[in-house]
Amino acid sequence: MDMTTLGALAEPNRMDIVELLRDGSLTVGEIAVRLGLHQPQASKHLKVLTDNGILEVKAQANRRIYKLRPEPFQALDAWLNSFRRVMQERFDNLDEYLRELQNKEKT
Repeated sequence: MDMTTLGALAEPNRMDIVELLRDGSLTVGEIAVRLGLHQPQASKHLKVLTDNGILEVKAQANRRIYKLRPEPFQALDAWLNSFRRVMQERFDNLDEYLRELQNKEKT
């Protein structure tokens, strides 16, 4: 897991941009309008996200179209899955312990 991904996503405006792009590609102007940002401010955040490999940009005439790259999110999902397995084991152990306590109370 590349921690720069988490660092880039930690800023609320950048997370909002990622959430917008979840539904499809947008231009910098569309992103700025939807988030109520000035275009230079949106561009700054888009540059950080692009530089960290979270977004890819495609030039189309004088417009820049931004879209999410799947790889950083696949890596994030794999990293989170390692925690899910550990937590599931702990919950299973807790369930077993609670059943033992209930059985002791019944006897």
